[in-house]
Amino acid sequence: MYSDGGARGNPGPAACGILVLSETGEMLDEHMEYLGETTNNVAEYKGVIGALKLARKAGASEVAAYLDSEVVMRQLTGVYRVREGHLRKLYEEAKKEEKHFAKVTYNHVRREHPRIKHVDKLVNRVLDERQ
Repeated sequence: MYSDGGARGNPGPAACGILVLSETGEMLDEHMEYLGETTNNVAEYKGVIGALKLARKAGASEVAAYLDSEVVMRQLTGVYRVREGHLRKLYEEAKKEEKHFAKVTYNHVRREHPRIKHVDKLVNRVLDERQ
């Protein structure tokens, strides 16, 4: 699964984009959502949580999550602590979703990755429609 979140301004109008693929690369689901006024990190977390929910809905037992937010990826893998209370709630929600899978791995990929570019376009499409 690939997810991205972004805010125009930080905080500002925000959205997330999600792409869920099968093991063979077939698209199983795609989602984009306006999140209101929030921060980039909140939008990134919302993207990951939404992607986990869609992967569960698609029947996945194991998930490889790809995101371009190194901070969120390191928090979810335990490298960084989550200090902000509002992010702690989102972190806990993501950890709760993880329990539905036998295995979840988080991977940081650069913005230039084609699938990250795809979910970034979803984020921008939602934000453009709201202006």
